[in-house]
Amino acid sequence: MSLHILYGAYFIAVFFIILGLKMMSVPRTARRGNYWAGVGMLMAILATLAWPGLQHIGLMIGIIAAGGAIGWVSARKVSMTDMPQMVALFNGMGGGAAAVIAFLHLLHGDMDAGLKALMALAGVIGSISFAGSVGAFLKLQRLINDRPITFPLQQAFNGLLLLASLGMAGYVMMHPSTESLAIFLALPLLLGFMMVLPIGGADMPVLISVFNALTGLAVAFDGFGLSNYTLIISGTIVGASGTLLTLMMAKAMNRSLANVLFGAVGTIVKGEGGDEEKVMKERSVEDAAVTMAYANRVIIIPGFGMAAAQAQHKVKELMDLLDSKGVDVVFAIHPVAGRMPGHMNVLLAEADIPYEKLKDIEEINEDFANTDVVLVIGANDVVNPAAEKDPNSPIYGMPILKAYNAKNVFVIKRGRGRGFAGIENELFFAPNTYMLFGDAKEVLAKLIQELKQT
Repeated sequence: MSLHILYGAYFIAVFFIILGLKMMSVPRTARRGNYWAGVGMLMAILATLAWPGLQHIGLMIGIIAAGGAIGWVSARKVSMTDMPQMVALFNGMGGGAAAVIAFLHLLHGDMDAGLKALMALAGVIGSISFAGSVGAFLKLQRLINDRPITFPLQQAFNGLLLLASLGMAGYVMMHPSTESLAIFLALPLLLGFMMVLPIGGADMPVLISVFNALTGLAVAFDGFGLSNYTLIISGTIVGASGTLLTLMMAKAMNRSLANVLFGAVGTIVKGEGGDEEKVMKERSVEDAAVTMAYANRVIIIPGFGMAAAQAQHKVKELMDLLDSKGVDVVFAIHPVAGRMPGHMNVLLAEADIPYEKLKDIEEINEDFANTDVVLVIGANDVVNPAAEKDPNSPIYGMPILKAYNAKNVFVIKRGRGRGFAGIENELFFAPNTYMLFGDAKEVLAKLIQELKQT
């Protein structure tokens, strides 16, 4: 097949991938965006298989089929609560693939010094992304401790690993061999995993976004080495979007990226009350139902507890019931609610909750003072007043949803433990806050039954 046709197919594939990414930025069109991005990827694969002189086509088709089957089954079976782990793992696979491509071309490829340098960087960055993403998966799945793991001179040790990785990259450019390349990949693999250890669970979404950006960068460098425009363009887009998302999330937490990566937030600390005994006031579901039924306005704040209980459909039922009683219901969405950006938006869209009812932090914060009832469902750190009032808190300065300003706050919570960042939440002890302990889905079901009788 003519190279002009293949390059044209690559161009169209990139167009579809960019179109898909654009459509994914809006919840209404996100599903179609996934479809068009998939079409673009399929075109890129077919164009590659049609490349003149390509060998082992049957083997590649078999591997693609096996990988596609694993991805399909995984995507069908994984729950929304485990989606961040899946994103981390699949992103790591991309980084690992970029590192393997770099390994093989440094060992067997005939390139000039500039392209070798790009391939070496792709190997370093791809290996860091692979090991770091696997480490993030292990922490999110709680197969290893999801709190920060630190030791003396940790950052200095990581710095030495980075220097050693770059030094080995320079060495293999001049003396490529299986042994030297194995050491070359082992060092950044260790570095990637070590980068994850001091990161607490609350910062894990930001770290996943960092590794996503690194994977895109590694793929783009591979594209230069292979003279593959699709890899160059798509890798650059992924790297740029991952970087922008990382910076946006860090801004939403009012913290620098350096503080996220090296600050070890997530260590369990006490609130500003110290050892003073505090009491969470429990209220019955019946009382909460009556208060909501006679409210003018209810703001619902969803969090990971809603996702863990798969309670989004019960939330929709509650919203419809309150609407039927003339209660104005809206949802307040914090940028880092859940365990990944857009987590709450996707869950609520899955339950057919109108997108117009979802309000971001800038839109909703001024309304809390004029709100009769706020219902917090499994959210913790994003409503913690310590972010505004306690300078000693690790989350001090992070913009929060100002639920504490409402007349009544009901919090659905499974237990009395701390949130993902391991920090005591002063909201739970406030005079206008009442706890509804239990699984979110079960509590909402009882709340709906009571509302029907009110």
